[in-house]
Amino acid sequence: MREFVTVAPVADVPPGQARQVTVEDRWVGLFNVDGEFHAIDNLCLHRGGPLCEGHVKGGIVTCPWHGWQFDVRTGVLVQDPVVGVSRHETRVVDDAVQVRLGD
Repeated sequence: MREFVTVAPVADVPPGQARQVTVEDRWVGLFNVDGEFHAIDNLCLHRGGPLCEGHVKGGIVTCPWHGWQFDVRTGVLVQDPVVGVSRHETRVVDDAVQVRLGD
């Protein structure tokens, strides 16, 4: 099983914000939704847009390039729930956010 990796201080990602982090050479979007952290692959399925740069509302991020929407809690594509991006486990330890890669 993969290990958790520290990716950012909690204070660096305030509620309603997101940022790209790298975990084991993989780009991950880290999102803070009402104080709860979520991590998904940061590349949109359509054209590889940076999801962490998109607008987030109610746990849904809209890709800034072409408007595809993903639920940051699950990685599921809103327009077609059969597909999505990989979701990764998060936790907070000593005021630091940690991510463990999923698939």
